[in-house]
Amino acid sequence: MRRFLFNTDTLSYVEQRRSKWRRALESVAIAVAAVAVVAAFCWLWFVVLGKDLPKTAILKRRNDLWQARMGVIRHKLDVYDQTLSGIEARDNQVYRSIFALDAIADTVRSDTASNRMQALDFRLDAFQRRIDLQMSALGEVALVAKKAGDMVSCIPAVPPVLPKKGTYHLSSPFGTREDPVYGGMARHTGQDIASHIGNPVYATGDGVVEKVDFKYSGYGNEVVIDHGFGYKTRYAHLNTIDVGVGQNLHRGDKIGEVGKSGKSTGPHLHYEVLYKGNPVNPMSYMDMDMPVDEYKAMIGKRRMENQTGSRPSAASLGARQKRQGTNGRQ
Repeated sequence: MRRFLFNTDTLSYVEQRRSKWRRALESVAIAVAAVAVVAAFCWLWFVVLGKDLPKTAILKRRNDLWQARMGVIRHKLDVYDQTLSGIEARDNQVYRSIFALDAIADTVRSDTASNRMQALDFRLDAFQRRIDLQMSALGEVALVAKKAGDMVSCIPAVPPVLPKKGTYHLSSPFGTREDPVYGGMARHTGQDIASHIGNPVYATGDGVVEKVDFKYSGYGNEVVIDHGFGYKTRYAHLNTIDVGVGQNLHRGDKIGEVGKSGKSTGPHLHYEVLYKGNPVNPMSYMDMDMPVDEYKAMIGKRRMENQTGSRPSAASLGARQKRQGTNGRQ
């Protein structure tokens, strides 16, 4: 660019001529100054004020957006976790308990994630496994629930002998007692019902005969009935047994007679109720004040059904089982 200076002597403008080197030096100086200004601005903007580069700022905004979305997902997973945990607890403590099913074990594994996204992925997988397991568990409950009507008749809910006053006596109760034969304190896992030899003993609920044992020690002549739904009953020290292993029984069917076989100090029935393999107090499952007429009606109904039914004779099955036991001892 051309430059002019005012000459006071001639009172006119005179063009100022510069050398090429000076013009070049001025250009370099201007460029250096511009670079310095830009560098100073960048230092002030990024170092002093801590501002981000445009691309970095865009990436940060995107990251914040994804973090917000992941936060929403984590919150929803927390809500779903609480809901699913409630369903699992209700299934184990209520549904499965009612139908005597084993509780579902916690199989959710704990994975170590290297970042938040991987942690969410592991958590979603864990939820899927828990949902699949719970669907299977509820399906099992549904199958058992279809048979819930049978549960009422299967639970041992009546006395094993006719509850007529004067024909029986509640002797040794469930719990800790002094052993009547060996002495010393011992746990008594059933309820003893003293009665005369030959007093009939009846099944207290529907079930299948699981065990029939004839022996001279311990429980003596013994019958165990599996009622399903976690329940079993034991009838011990019998004089005679009228049922056989595998026989289907209904509440009110005669299974034998009171005796004093095995370790016994007198004629009585040792009656046990087991729930999930553990002895429980039989008095919690029967009403000894049950009307005698009602009990006799139950027995009479079963006697008539057995006479008109097509199942094998209880007496013949029992006799056959007893013969097998006798042959085994010879």
